[in-house]
Amino acid sequence: MSPEEISRHRRSLWLRSERAFGLDSVGRSEFSAFAPHPQTPTRSPAQPWPQPAKPSPAPTQPSPLAPPPILPLEQVLKGEILSHPEKIEQLARLDADQVKGCTLCRLCETRTHTVFGEGDPDAKIFFIGEGPGENEDLQGRPFVGRAGDLLNKMIAGMGLRREQVFIANIVKCRPPDNRVPAPDEVETCTPYLVRQLEIIRPRVIVTLGLPAGKYMLQSRLTMGKLRGQWHNWRGIKLMPTFHPAYLLRSYTEENRAAVWSDLKQVMAEVGLPVPTRTRE
Repeated sequence: MSPEEISRHRRSLWLRSERAFGLDSVGRSEFSAFAPHPQTPTRSPAQPWPQPAKPSPAPTQPSPLAPPPILPLEQVLKGEILSHPEKIEQLARLDADQVKGCTLCRLCETRTHTVFGEGDPDAKIFFIGEGPGENEDLQGRPFVGRAGDLLNKMIAGMGLRREQVFIANIVKCRPPDNRVPAPDEVETCTPYLVRQLEIIRPRVIVTLGLPAGKYMLQSRLTMGKLRGQWHNWRGIKLMPTFHPAYLLRSYTEENRAAVWSDLKQVMAEVGLPVPTRTRE
């Protein structure tokens, strides 16, 4: 016999011997891949094959957390609309009972006076700055000194007096060295500002400077992209513009024209006559 015939004969004998002892005894060999799996069920001819169990669904991987939904800023302000005497009373109570004695953040440690804000409780226009400076801290009034003088001129250019608008700040105490208020200071203090807005309910908010605009709009945009366009804060139209202190540092024709353009939009919104020329 040839070597190939001998090899085939040996394989035939090997397979017969394996069948004699049962296929489950087949060990690892070049034929083991074709042998039934050891766990394969056996059946009699009268028994149907058992139906295979439906595979359980593969465990789903936890998807990354979806970002929280962005809530609209056009939310309804809390509380009912108040009469003029009620507004005066609630603003005075807010100042006397909560703001004047506030010690909720570190700014209370270095202040001389709190600066609540002032103006007409029925004001259609509400100006919001960043925080009190040195003069404001000494006098307890918002926007006094050179920046306050320039704001008064801006208001006069709109055909109004300071007493006909309302002026306040993001924080009620002066940050040391006139620095930008820290996030925790803003978070602690701004409920007072929100309550002022709920009481007064102005037609328009004008934010003065980038910090005030960024907080009110919860935005990271630059002033160049924010100003000159209408935004909304809880249903109140909001116009960002430059801070008077910035204008004093950069008193260019371009910056003055930008502020005047912003203020003319505010005037048109509240129904004030819009002059054709800038009032110096």
